[in-house]
Amino acid sequence: FAALRGLSFDLAKGEMLAVTGPSGCGKSTLLNIVGLLDSPNSGRYFLRGKDVSSLDDYQRTLLRRTDIGFIFQSFHLLPHFSTLDNVALPMLYAGTPSSEMKHRASELLGLVGLGGQEKKTPLQLSGGERQRVAVARALANKPKLLLADEPTGNLDSATSAEVIALLKKVCAESGSAMLIVTHDPEVARKADRNIKIRDGQVVA
Repeated sequence: FAALRGLSFDLAKGEMLAVTGPSGCGKSTLLNIVGLLDSPNSGRYFLRGKDVSSLDDYQRTLLRRTDIGFIFQSFHLLPHFSTLDNVALPMLYAGTPSSEMKHRASELLGLVGLGGQEKKTPLQLSGGERQRVAVARALANKPKLLLADEPTGNLDSATSAEVIALLKKVCAESGSAMLIVTHDPEVARKADRNIKIRDGQVVA
């Protein structure tokens, strides 16, 4: 079964691109390939000018750690860790010195509007605040590419609008490219560009 067929597009620095389409159209497969979780069995994928289509697991892991940040619908925060420690975790895996790690984590929490909340745990935060922590965590290692899988799926409409505004600000200020998979037409409208997929192909 070919999940994606002849799909081709570019994603520019600082651009927010939304990918929409019905369930089963290939959005998750696309996200997994772009996020270097899966490898395509044909075609080519260039990340920052380098063909990464045929890298092995270890090489893909290294690139994910340094070049890609993930934002999930269900946040995936460690519930008993503080917000500071949740944001710092990717830097720990990257070998960042402890003092620098905590300083950057605190700065990122300030960037997403959660300055002063470093000691709180996710259990003490609202859904919108948890997603802000997840955004800060995704930025920890200064990724060039951000991937968001239904980032507003668990949020009410007002909080969803706030999170999308934050993501657009992050793209503009950091220069990171962002690919958002979403079912929400309002989210897609706020992106710089929207690709619609059906049966593994771009239809609009």
